[in-house]
Amino acid sequence: MSNDVAYPVFRTPDLALALGTARRLMEFGRSAHSKVSVAAELCSVAEVRRLGKELPHGWFRGQEEYDEFDGVPLEDLPALVVGVQGPGLPADPAAYEGRLPVECELRDLPVGSIEDAFTAAVGPNRGEINWDVLCWPDAPEVGFHGESKHAEVTLLFNTRTRDLDEPADDHTVLVHVRSVSVDGRQMREPYAQWLAEQVGLTVIGPGQRW
Repeated sequence: MSNDVAYPVFRTPDLALALGTARRLMEFGRSAHSKVSVAAELCSVAEVRRLGKELPHGWFRGQEEYDEFDGVPLEDLPALVVGVQGPGLPADPAAYEGRLPVECELRDLPVGSIEDAFTAAVGPNRGEINWDVLCWPDAPEVGFHGESKHAEVTLLFNTRTRDLDEPADDHTVLVHVRSVSVDGRQMREPYAQWLAEQVGLTVIGPGQRW
């Protein structure tokens, strides 16, 4: 089993510029089977309701406490615990007590189908667009074979971390490659740098792992 490591290659407070840059990098590795997924963490009822209207096909799921619903039949679980699309979000504010932050996501969609709408809707919330099933080419001049399993591009909104756990005033583009660590050193960082350079970017910080 292998894992990936993601390197920041661009950062800006400009939403449109961030999306355009991420797309340029994604297109460099795009394949016929590439997919896109989006996710956001919503910390207020107002933002949940707003995105429920702007992204009606999104799936919304709230928090639950450990063992809170052990033994409860699926049909008796609250909609926010099971997961519900925008039109099915609860109208009663009490339904959100203890459920924030609410996660909104859409997974494995065709490239180009959701990126603009999500970027327009994300607002102040922390979120991401992730393109996967890409295919990075060989880079013989720096001694690396291409790869597809860990070929991804991520655009982080209002955060600089893949966990979406730290707010920021800007947006960050990440390029993913296979993680190969020897004595704590990432051996494929030069490959990430090479990939970034192919579209006029450069690695600007340490790699992030899950």
